[in-house]
Formats: sequence, structure tokens, C-alpha cells
Amino acid sequence: MHPRIEDYALIGDEQTAALVGRDGSVDWLCLPRFDSAACFARLLGDEENGHWRIAPKGVDGPCTRRAYRQDTLVLDTEWETDEGAIRVTDLMPQRDRAPDLVRVVEGLSGRVTVRSTLRLRFDYGSIVPWMRKSDGHRVAVAGPDSVWLRSEPSVQTWGEDLGTHSEFTVAQGEKVAFVLTWHPSHQPRPPLVDPHKAVRVSVKDWRKWVRRCRYDGPYRDTVVRSLITLKALTYRPTGGIVAAATTSLPEEPGGVRNWDYRYCWLRDSTLTLNAGLAAGYRKEAEAWRNWLLRAVAGDPADLQIMYGLAGERRLPETELPWLSGFAGSAPVRIGNDAVNQLQLDVYGEVMDSLALARSSGLPPRPHMWAIQRALMDWLCAQWRQPDEGLWEVRGGRRHFVHSKIMVWVAADRAVRTLEEEPELDGDLDRWRALREEVHREVCEKGYDAERNTFTQYYGSRELDASLLLIPRLGFLPPDDPRVTGTIEAIRGELGYHGLLRRYSTDGTTVDGLPGDEGTFVVCSFWLADALHMTGRHKEARELFERLVGLCNDVGLLSEEYDPVSGRQLGNFPQAFSHVGLVNTALALFGDGEAG
Repeated sequence: MHPRIEDYALIGDEQTAALVGRDGSVDWLCLPRFDSAACFARLLGDEENGHWRIAPKGVDGPCTRRAYRQDTLVLDTEWETDEGAIRVTDLMPQRDRAPDLVRVVEGLSGRVTVRSTLRLRFDYGSIVPWMRKSDGHRVAVAGPDSVWLRSEPSVQTWGEDLGTHSEFTVAQGEKVAFVLTWHPSHQPRPPLVDPHKAVRVSVKDWRKWVRRCRYDGPYRDTVVRSLITLKALTYRPTGGIVAAATTSLPEEPGGVRNWDYRYCWLRDSTLTLNAGLAAGYRKEAEAWRNWLLRAVAGDPADLQIMYGLAGERRLPETELPWLSGFAGSAPVRIGNDAVNQLQLDVYGEVMDSLALARSSGLPPRPHMWAIQRALMDWLCAQWRQPDEGLWEVRGGRRHFVHSKIMVWVAADRAVRTLEEEPELDGDLDRWRALREEVHREVCEKGYDAERNTFTQYYGSRELDASLLLIPRLGFLPPDDPRVTGTIEAIRGELGYHGLLRRYSTDGTTVDGLPGDEGTFVVCSFWLADALHMTGRHKEARELFERLVGLCNDVGLLSEEYDPVSGRQLGNFPQAFSHVGLVNTALALFGDGEAG
């Protein structure tokens, strides 16, 4: 049986990440970056596409228990067998030069025989490397990639069936540590890492980082786990935050809605910035703001909806036919053609994020306002275009209401900035006029008076969960009847077993794709926020508590959820879902303010 998405836990070093299953198998790892080719791709295929399992010999099923060490990204997985019990501790320590995957096996009781099976497959499971022995290591080389494996102490290791196998016995208190290190094959082997010191230092560093968290309300452990996950999805050298650690995990089992999320989306920017600032992580928020400024620099007409980890712009979409997909959900895609779409909402996201950064007291950047002025000049001339919208539909451009509202947000934040800092240069009258015109048009063309709800796009009867953001964005006050009407309509038409779809896929051509998808986790958090803002605090808290219950056993959320089968769907773990959790917790139980 193929593992479920929620069967996985995340470890990482803030430059890449691995997914570890309940059975002790590392089934996904891209080296050296989040968006590099995977050397373990069993997640999207089978064992022959690469994995590394450590477990008691003869035990094929899941572990007895597992958990992160409190306030860390260090994972402990335990098995109890007739022979005794063992623990495997998995982590990726902060790297000096090269990425390391550390796995420490410890005997807890009795005397247990342990088996390690390592199948390295470079280039997303398509290349079997050449293996050799060197200086106490097993060395795998193919093209640009080289991986070194060693154990401390050395254990019996042999090659068989294009894999590297080890077998050894641990008694109570005994430890065997494995270190797998990647480096470019043309360079010498990097310095050795002390695996036991790496565990101690990682635990200490993570707990020190968590102590900076300002949130001290209900569900603190859950909020902290989400913050740790967001930190783990941050590409430390640049400050960019990837949407997820994976590609092509299906939004519908067996379906084709499988996308690569190992990039940085502008749509997440304001909510991500708010979560970091409000939780007390100003350094990380500033790094994200700085990444944003570098990524969007250039001609405003070329603004993209997403970028690579360092702001790369070319992310061509390709299918990998040799991978069967997660539980047979093909195709497997790398890259993302949505990068070429026009989404007017990202102009609003950028302006909103930079306004939040300014009002929160982040150190200003000398070119920031000049970039904002250029974005506004382009938007004033081009905002009337239809676009693909927030959800990257592939069914053609429309006048999406959320996109137009974000144009209003851009104008509103520009106007407010000039009103608060009149010494700045800008066309205040023009931006005020834009704000008024967009507001008037949205209320005329994007609102269905008969049903008392805003709609997905002009002239449509369809709805969109992104419209729940209207009061949060300040487009209308929470007590406006059009806001409360929209909330009720969305709950009624997009609600599914108490959770929310982002839009309807039943008989519509909006997204241009066959099949269906699950409920969208962050949209349900937005509903909780909207209920809270409109005074329905009890309902908001009840929904939040249900959403927290969707987390897997180690506190992780994917992009979507199927409430009928009780399964997580989509890429994992999903930054947008965890950002939603943090912001809703702060709104319900914290001071809810950034800065």
C-alpha cells in the first residue's frame, strides 16, 4: 500500500528538505536546494526511484510512535519489537559547505537487529550512480552529483540489487550513526560532520529560535510547529520561502492536478510577512521583504506571480514520464508554466507587503519607494485587463473580482503611504482616482445584488473563497451587509462537510482542467478570520479547532483536505496552510498585530 501524504514528516536545513515516512524511509530529498533534482523520489514512484529506509530487520510496517523533539525539527521514530526497542533520530543540520542527512540509531531496550537499505537515484529517480569504496565511505557518483555515506562506528555494508545495504545489532544505550553528504562531483569531499554533535547543536539552536516567539495563547505548540515549518521552508541564503517542499502531490488522487510548488509565490507575501512580524520574527520578515524587493526589481510589466529561490524567473514546466506519480497520480511535473500568467493581484500583494513592512518599522530600503511608484504607474495604465487570477486558472483570462480588489489595495496602500509621508514623491491625485474608480467598478460589476454576494468574476454567478479577504483587506468594513452576505453565500455554495473549496469545479470551465480537488485548507482559515471579524467568535473558534485537528501526527498540513476520506491532498507541507494557521491563531487569541 502506498503511504499517505500525512504519513510523512519534514526535516531540513533551510536550504532543502526531506520527507521521512512512518516506516522509517526517506522518500523525498532534493540536493542541494529545494528545487534541485531529487535523489530520493520514491514519493512519486516506487522504491527503484530512490529511498533510504532504516528499521528493525523483518519489520515492513510503520513505526510504533514518532515525534519531533519539543520545539525542534529533529525527528525521533521508535519501534518496539519482540527483540527490543530502537529509536532513529533524523535531521539535516545547518550546513557549513555541503548538505548532510544524519540518521542516528539508538538501542532503547533488548537487542535489536537493524537493516538499512539505501537506493540513490539521481535526477528524480532516473539515474543509477556508480558506487565505490573510499576511505571508509560508500561513494556514489553520476555526472554532477556525488554522495558520500559513512557510519560511526563502521557496520557491515554491501551492495545488492543496485542498492547499498547495512545490517547491525544495537543493545540498550548503543548508537550507530549514518551521515549522507552531497557535494558537486568535481570538488573534493567536504569536511566530516560529527553526527552526535549535530543532534545536540540542532536541538539547542531550534529551541533558542523558538524562544523568540511572541505568541503565548491557546494551541501554542501547534502555532510553534507551524512557525518551525515556515522556517524550514525558507531558503536561508536569500530569505525566499517556498510554497511547499514537494512537486506533483495530487489535489485529486489519480488526477492530473499535480503541480511543482518548490518556488516562491508573491500571493503569499503579505500574509507571510504579517505572520512573521506578529509572532516576533522580524529578522525573518525583513529577509522575506528583501527577497521580495530583489525579485520584483525591473520592468513592472515583467512582474511574475512566482520566482525561484533566489529570484530566478525562468521556471519551464516539464513532465517526467518515468515516474508513475504519487499513488498513480500522473503526470509528475517539474517547473511551473503558471509563471507566465498575468495576475493583477500580485501588484496589490507587493504594495500591501511593502506598506506593512514600512508601518511595522522594518529598516527602509533606498529603492523601495521608487519600485512602488513604478508598479503604480504600470497598474494605472493596465488594470482593466482580464487576468488568470489568484488561483492560476488555465481556462482563460477573466475579470476576477479578487484581482480587481487587489488593484484597489495597491492604490489604497500607495495613497496611505503618501498621506503619512508627504515628503515622498508620488501622484496622489491619480492614485486616489484609481482607488475610487476600482472600488466603484467592483461594487457594480462584481456584486450580485439579487443574491447579496460578490462573485468570482464580472457577470458570473460563481463564487470564490478569496472574497472572504474583503474585510481583512479593508475594501469594505466587516459589518457591511455585502460582506456578511458574501460570507454566507460562500459557506453555502463552497462549503463541503464543514470546510471550504476555493471555487466550484462542478461543470465550470474556469480552471480549464478535468477532475476535482479537495477542500482548500487556507480558505477555511480565511473563513474563520471572516467569522471572527464579523463578531461570530464562537463559530470562528470552533472552525479553527477543527482545522487544527487536520494536522497530521507531527503537526503538518498539506494544501488540501478530503473530509470524506479523511486524507490530506496536494503538496506538503504547505506554507500557505501554515501561514493561515498562524494568522488565525494570532487573530483569535493573540494581539493580532504585526510589528
